[in-house]
Amino acid sequence: QVQLVESGGGLVQAGGSLRLSCVASGRTLSNYAMAWFRQPPGKEREFVAFISWSGGSSNYAESVKGRFTISRDNTKSTVHLQMDSLKLEDTAVYFCAADRFLRTRWSEYYYRGQGTQVTVSS
Repeated sequence: QVQLVESGGGLVQAGGSLRLSCVASGRTLSNYAMAWFRQPPGKEREFVAFISWSGGSSNYAESVKGRFTISRDNTKSTVHLQMDSLKLEDTAVYFCAADRFLRTRWSEYYYRGQGTQVTVSS
C-alpha cells in the first residue's frame, strides 16, 4: 500500500515563502510522475505543477509560474514544492499525487495524499 504524506504547510505572510514536501512510503515511486494540486476554500481542486519521473520535465499552472518550483529526490522518494512570493490567493489545502503519466486532473492520479494547509495572511 502506497502512502503519500505532505508536510511543510503553515501560516505565512504575503510575500513570504514555504517549502512543501511529500514523502512516499510503501514502494518506490521513482518511475512515477509526481504532481501538486490545491483546493482553495470554497473552490474546486486545481492543478499546480507536475514533474516527470526523471525530473527533466515539469509544468506549472499559469497562476504560479515564476513563483513556485517543483523538484524531486528519488533517492528519498520525496517531491518538493518551493513557494515564493506567496499571495493571499495561494491560501489552500495542498495535495500531492503520483501516477505513471503526466496529468493535470486530480481524479486521474492513482496515488493521492491527504493534504497540508497553507494560509497566506496580509
